[in-house]
Amino acid sequence: MNYIFVLAVGLVAGTISGIVGTGSSIMLVPVLVYEFGPKQAVPIMAVAAIMANLSRILAWWREVDWRACAAYSITGIPAAALGARTLLVLPSRAVDISIGLFLIAMVPVRHWLARHKLKLSLWHLAVGGALIGFLTGIVVSTGPLSVPLFMFYGLTKGAFLATEAASSLGLYFSKSVTFERFGALTWDVGLKGLIAGSSLMVGAFVAKPFLLKLDPGVFRVVMDVIMLAAGLSMLWNALHA
Repeated sequence: MNYIFVLAVGLVAGTISGIVGTGSSIMLVPVLVYEFGPKQAVPIMAVAAIMANLSRILAWWREVDWRACAAYSITGIPAAALGARTLLVLPSRAVDISIGLFLIAMVPVRHWLARHKLKLSLWHLAVGGALIGFLTGIVVSTGPLSVPLFMFYGLTKGAFLATEAASSLGLYFSKSVTFERFGALTWDVGLKGLIAGSSLMVGAFVAKPFLLKLDPGVFRVVMDVIMLAAGLSMLWNALHA
């Protein structure tokens, strides 16, 4: 029954994240913590995230912006390994508060950039990849951080989902390898990650027809709501931890 519950929540989370590009970890991690404990939840989610991102790549393969992916990944992959190694050193509450405030601030910043028709370059993606990659190694998910980065670069809908997923895949793989080397990712934990990830993969394909019908303007509004909700959620967790 425990695994059925995880699969059910994972399917819903995978479908939602398949439409908006993030949110699967925010929904699934509390369930993983409840079922398997906080120490196993992070490496389980790392494995599940690899599968979730792989499914988005397969669903939107033709729309991946490989130049943007390379610029982001070349700095993000080693940074994610470094972040995973320092996971137990940094105060998680301070990290949560910082990311929460950043996410909320990104909403007006995105609208300001849109009004002034400013877009990020490949160089900006490389810098963002290093910063977000490091944070990816520390916290469960940084999807809400990479969302505005790729949107500022000018990607939307399928191209955004595919490129963000392809860029994040290497980061989560790097994080998982680091966990394995330090003994946090055992065969048992890996199997649980595969089970949770399988439902996320199915959700990504369920979401595809809904995203194709979604107006770009509505998509951006949904992203604003997601970033605000994620930011407030992180602040709430930090202040009530």
